[in-house]
Amino acid sequence: MKHLKTTLLASALLLPLAAPAVLAETPEGVLVVAQNIDDIVAIDPAQAYEFTSGELVTNLYDRLVQYDAEDTTVLAAGLASEWVTDPDAKTITFTLRDGASFASGNPVTAEDVVYSFSRVIKLNLTPAFILTQLGWNADNIGEMVTGDGNTVTVKYAGDFSPAFVLNVLAARPASIVDSKLVQENEVDGDMGNAWLNANAAGSGPFTLQRYAAGQMVRMQANSTYFNGAPKIDSVIIRHVAESATQQLLLEQGDVDLARNMTPDQVASLDSGEIKVDTFPQAAVHFLSFNQKTESLTPPAVWEAARYLVDYKGMTDTIIKGQMDVHQAFWPKGFPGSYDETPFSYDPEKAKSILSEAGIETPITVSLDVINAAPFTDMAQSLQASFADAGINFEILPGTGSQVITKYRERSHEAMLLYWGPDFMDPHSNAKAFAYNSDNSDDNYAATTTWRNAWAVPEEMNKRTMAALSESDADARLDMYRELQKDVQAESPIVIMFQAAYQVAMNEGVSGYVNGATSDFVFYRLVEKE
Repeated sequence: MKHLKTTLLASALLLPLAAPAVLAETPEGVLVVAQNIDDIVAIDPAQAYEFTSGELVTNLYDRLVQYDAEDTTVLAAGLASEWVTDPDAKTITFTLRDGASFASGNPVTAEDVVYSFSRVIKLNLTPAFILTQLGWNADNIGEMVTGDGNTVTVKYAGDFSPAFVLNVLAARPASIVDSKLVQENEVDGDMGNAWLNANAAGSGPFTLQRYAAGQMVRMQANSTYFNGAPKIDSVIIRHVAESATQQLLLEQGDVDLARNMTPDQVASLDSGEIKVDTFPQAAVHFLSFNQKTESLTPPAVWEAARYLVDYKGMTDTIIKGQMDVHQAFWPKGFPGSYDETPFSYDPEKAKSILSEAGIETPITVSLDVINAAPFTDMAQSLQASFADAGINFEILPGTGSQVITKYRERSHEAMLLYWGPDFMDPHSNAKAFAYNSDNSDDNYAATTTWRNAWAVPEEMNKRTMAALSESDADARLDMYRELQKDVQAESPIVIMFQAAYQVAMNEGVSGYVNGATSDFVFYRLVEKE
């Protein structure tokens, strides 16, 4: 038999890779994943902020409301079965689901919800800012979140749409922990933080069986999960840093999924036994012009630039499988996205736009770019295509930290970068691309608008804030689509692509869901033939 016993496989996966020994098939009911997981710093949902830790939190914990594997675009009931917003849109009252329980067997109660939110605010670790947007702090959290019986009342201070608040509460730090279990493992007032960085206390579709930092994660199906037990018995995520080793393990049948293979490796796979699924991701890639550079301030330069990007040429070659054409600030696949792509490579039109506006060429512009693939390749493509209209880029490669530091200092001229939302609400990106109420140098803002010194028209600023507070959910999404349309046409930020993510897997694997962010990686629907 080629099949190994599950327990033996779990042990074998911890051993260093040497020359391949006996070829193996993964056990029935066990999904084995090869993935680079060395980015994990913390798995406590009050602290977890890395990509892989986000995936774990999503599979181990629930939130009051959440996006689920069955449709990652729909905000659905989680531990709350229903909720009601007060007429003044300042309070949401949640009714907890009957019969939900944690992996420990403890029932999910209102006290757990209150404790979980309070814990995030009081620990005040990296992702806490997502919840503090609601006006919560260590002094008022006891008044802002209260529980009574099977209901939880959430208050918020700010002129926010209820949809925005719900999306905040669907974010990672709003995960509900088993307060009894966590408090039993508290040490020196850490609210269980050390223990939760090696264990889990959730109610999600999986329970944490083992976590060995930098080595492996093993999750077991939660048979009592309120949304139905996962279709797979367990998931083993084995740390494999090298993409070539991931390919080897997949081709040998030692793993079912390979998560970090390069496009070249993906193209070389045997399509008869291995398939590749491509998933749109949340990050949007853009070219932007600093408005402190006089030659880049005319709107005609921005307009011409949109016709000087060889969108198809890049997606057919250097970024094939890694990015798709997308020209708006909110990613496709998210509610409220604007998916029209009106611009294509047309240097003659670009030259005409510049000529009619009286723009003298050539224009020489420095272009900062991260010194790594595919960014340097993209920069070279832009250099070639923009030269066709007399805009000459001088490429300045640097490390990620160097490039981002210049961006934050507003000391660049042109910048090739990418941006992703902190949580699944269009305001997360609208604030970055369509809002800048104070463009002064001493008013630092973590937005693309401020970093490019673009003084957003006051009318657009007002529309961005109006969308944040719009109570009608459909009308609100329409407002964001209009904002995207206007930013797409009339800003010094040229949005070009949306990231894509390729996952190679055994032909017999189905049901794997990899949504647009790491918070939307789901294993509960996976099946193996």
